[in-house]
Amino acid sequence: MSTATSRRTEPAVVETKARPALARRQVHAVAGCYFVASFAALGLPPYLTEVLPELGDGAARWAGLLYVVPTLFGALGAPLWGRLADRFGRKRLLLRAQLGLAAAFLLAGWADSLATFAAALVVQGVLGGTFAASNGYLGAALEGHALSRALTLMQGSARAALVFAPIVVGALTPWLSPHRQYALLAVLPLAAALMLAKLPEPAADPVGTVQRDGTAPGAEVTEPSGPVLPAGYTPDVRPLRALYALEFAFVFSTVISFPYLISLISQQLPGTGPLVSGVLFALPHLCYLVAAMGVHRAFRNRPRAGIALGFGCIAAGLAGHGLAGSLASFIAVRLVLGAGLTLGLVCLSVLAADCAKGRAPGGLFGSIEFFSKAGAVAAGVAATAGNDWLGPVAPLLTGTAIAVATGLATAAPLLARTLRTRRSPRCPR
Repeated sequence: MSTATSRRTEPAVVETKARPALARRQVHAVAGCYFVASFAALGLPPYLTEVLPELGDGAARWAGLLYVVPTLFGALGAPLWGRLADRFGRKRLLLRAQLGLAAAFLLAGWADSLATFAAALVVQGVLGGTFAASNGYLGAALEGHALSRALTLMQGSARAALVFAPIVVGALTPWLSPHRQYALLAVLPLAAALMLAKLPEPAADPVGTVQRDGTAPGAEVTEPSGPVLPAGYTPDVRPLRALYALEFAFVFSTVISFPYLISLISQQLPGTGPLVSGVLFALPHLCYLVAAMGVHRAFRNRPRAGIALGFGCIAAGLAGHGLAGSLASFIAVRLVLGAGLTLGLVCLSVLAADCAKGRAPGGLFGSIEFFSKAGAVAAGVAATAGNDWLGPVAPLLTGTAIAVATGLATAAPLLARTLRTRRSPRCPR
């Protein structure tokens, strides 16, 4: 059988697996628990420059490095935790992630030295990983469009936390320092763990393997929707490798603009207050919250076209940042970047749901998290180096170049296929 035929019939293998579906309220509960638990993880790092002076680093020289410590160690631990989830249970490992996050926040909140605080951030990275654990749990119970919609909802939880958590932390600061808020906010992942304990455990069968008849071990066999595959068939790994590359490039090109955005706003729009700067920072994430489900409906059957368009919007938005000279133009380029962010995140979720068919979800989403966090760490390093070289515009130029290159690489096969279709009189319209 040809390679093309193998790729066409791969979904037939997947349809033979019977997975227990989660109710919509249970999916919403998982997303809500991630939102609650991620408050400290996403809301407190912007305040590291206020935390570190309390620990002896008066100039906050270590803020940049400590900002990426949880991300770095989270990337290293995610694949291992994913494989353990496939072996010992996804719910069990999701609870482990929430409890690990709570322990890390307690340690950070009561740290009395820079070394202890840094150790707490390492613990947060190693024992946390609630996003990958939540996606692995959902991937074990859902598939197809239901899974891609759930992953889109999970990204919405992350965007909402990224928007609202820093505001809440700032509002609490007059009464409790950001350093001590780590200990206070540790109750949130603990509460999330209690809520998750009531959810069912997805099937523990080894989803990533395929028997000679094309079914997963222990699965309830149903009538396949396509031809039976030959013995020894294994899923095509090329879509998975492409997903990893796209994930890395997408996170790199978007995150690289984060660290020095406030400095850029101050440079481009002198006199801009912190409230306006915060709103400008949040605009792309607010775009996702407003438009994500509509984008999912529009692009769930053509995710690669959506990703190519998303990278084009990211490139245009990043390039526009360096040219924006008024508040209105800055709002416009932030909205363009938000359109790219939304298209990319949604369509990557659709591709991830496609790749989850026939594979162990814990290991898959752990590996995706590794490449995502690796992209964030690389973006932080590149942003720091570029800022030292050319100022806050340099990270934007780097992100634009990566977005343009990735967008063209993604669009080229789509354009070639369209041209072949138009030239072939036999091809169905």
